[in-house]
Amino acid sequence: MQNSRLLSVTLKVLYFVFLVTVMSVCRGQETAPQITKDRQSQTDLNRALQTIPRSIPTAPPEHPGNVFLLGEDVNIKFPKEISNKAVGWRLLDDRRAVIRRGTIDDKKSKALVTIGGLGIGWYRIELLDAAGKVVNWTTAAVLARLAEPVPQDSPVCVDSATSWFAANEPVRQERFAQLAALAGVNWIRDRMSWGGFQRGPDKLPNKTTYDTAATFQARYGLKVLQVFHDTPGWALNEQLDGKRRYKRFPRNLRLLYKFCKAMAQRYKGRVLAWEPWNEANITMFGGHTIDEMCSHQKAAYLGYKAGNPNLTVCWNVYAGAGTRLHSEGVLENETWPYFETYNIHSYQKPDNYLKQFAPAREAACGRPIWITECGVRLLSKTGRPWSELSQEDELKQAKFIARSYAGSLFAGVNRHFFFILGNFPERGVQFGLLRNDQTPGPGYVALAALGRFLAGATCLGRWVPENNPSVRVYAFHSRPDGRQRDVLVIWAEKPTTWSLPTSLPTEAVYDYLGRPLVKNTPTKMDSAAVFVLLPKGAARKLPLEPPLRSSAFRGGEASPVVLQLQMHNNSTKLDQQAHTVPVGEETNLRLFAYNFSNKAVSGTITAEHVPQGCKLVPDRWEITLEPMERKHLPARFSINASGRDAASDGWIKLQGDFADAGQPALAFRLVPK
Repeated sequence: MQNSRLLSVTLKVLYFVFLVTVMSVCRGQETAPQITKDRQSQTDLNRALQTIPRSIPTAPPEHPGNVFLLGEDVNIKFPKEISNKAVGWRLLDDRRAVIRRGTIDDKKSKALVTIGGLGIGWYRIELLDAAGKVVNWTTAAVLARLAEPVPQDSPVCVDSATSWFAANEPVRQERFAQLAALAGVNWIRDRMSWGGFQRGPDKLPNKTTYDTAATFQARYGLKVLQVFHDTPGWALNEQLDGKRRYKRFPRNLRLLYKFCKAMAQRYKGRVLAWEPWNEANITMFGGHTIDEMCSHQKAAYLGYKAGNPNLTVCWNVYAGAGTRLHSEGVLENETWPYFETYNIHSYQKPDNYLKQFAPAREAACGRPIWITECGVRLLSKTGRPWSELSQEDELKQAKFIARSYAGSLFAGVNRHFFFILGNFPERGVQFGLLRNDQTPGPGYVALAALGRFLAGATCLGRWVPENNPSVRVYAFHSRPDGRQRDVLVIWAEKPTTWSLPTSLPTEAVYDYLGRPLVKNTPTKMDSAAVFVLLPKGAARKLPLEPPLRSSAFRGGEASPVVLQLQMHNNSTKLDQQAHTVPVGEETNLRLFAYNFSNKAVSGTITAEHVPQGCKLVPDRWEITLEPMERKHLPARFSINASGRDAASDGWIKLQGDFADAGQPALAFRLVPK
């Protein structure tokens, strides 16, 4: 998720992305660019890892969510709770200014009112009784018509969790897909429960909510990123994790491999990328150490690729962007051949992204960085199920969106998923862009503005004017309205007066909801971003600070041999990314080696590094592994009193040598109890 172009002219010629031209009614066919690992180091981090057939989205006749396209009459239907007392209506904009009024002539009509000539924007429609009192209300949106299909490399994505928020509701699932497509979204993130999906070791259901959701999303040209974060009860290890600890990884990595392989095969052409867990680094989702995350990642990657070699396999995403120890663990475990994107989350302020994402930029090892959850925490003002935001907070959410996308793309992100499309109240916080009935909040219209103006965008840089450091100017090369242009996203951290240089050839200016403004950029700036469209190349006239990007590419091939340490869950010390052991006595370690290939392999495993004052016996193993076999590596570990500090600061590193099957690595930390 953190970027900059590294493409040479020669490799541009060699690099192709083939767009599939035939699609069935229900599913797309993914195509992964054919490029070797070594050559990948020279490619563009913003490239389209997958392509899918898509057309220009159009609004369905029933206009789900009261979302219309510019030029259409806005037909607002009665809410289900309409009061018989309603005799009139009024139309308000995002500032709650009344812009239209009318009367209700026929309550039996399918539409409350038809309003023509509305421009791009978000609207609130209030129903009034004879005394002028509001008896009910709903919302609507008018979006720009996209001029071309969403570019395959567009960074604008959204988290939807459609399979959960519309579980077994195909009509509602289809609406989510339609609304995401109309907003110009490239990728959409879903959710799966492994335990809910697979009730027994050999039981896979024929049709589930995950199948219908994936089919609808692919049908509307959305690339699906799927994630799971639970283990079925039958796959848990109660000895190490206790009972009903569904958020812990399966200890037997062969079960994980088998599930991932089956999912890759089942959803080929519908789900184009997978995260093999969600936020495993925090207690809510298991509280795993980085060595556990790396072994889990390797087995999942091999499973997915065995099921579908063209699938994009992502890092099992962090809560946050990881710490220094997380990055060290990824590198010490030599995990980079086992992920194709490095995935993170953030709920911080955009100005914090540069610092927060630093560990991810290091650990990404030249792979694209995806932020697959990024939102803003705002307290709802009404009870469930609606959990509405106040007027002030729904505008805060809408204004946050442009700042968040611009800031993350500058900080090195390549795909940005806003959290979340649908109505989602959690512990009093409302994250959703849509209301409970799928009608829009202002944030949905703000997302559509990003989908239009940052279509296929790459970040050119940032300018913080010395004479007014409150101002933020982010520059992009993009395809707004189907034409290559430079786009500036400008706002101020606090209200101020400021102007762009008059020498810039401004073509058009739009506000944070995508509404056209006068050609000159407003001089009064605040937290609501404006989009300034310039001719291609014009932004280079500004003194831009270059965007950050992922660290240098590391090559290498994934070994089918995976090494794993299993420690009791009670020994976990997350703040040190370590497991605790007693001082002055031996601890028996549960070390395992797996062979995920289809032929037997033989080799050695050696303790490459053990911290001073610590002892690992034995320090070398010779083993042969049959296909899909797991073997226990007997080992004893001890820390003497003088080794306390060294153990806390160092990694125990095991290195394998299996000839053509590669050199698997395992690194972990053991600290005094």
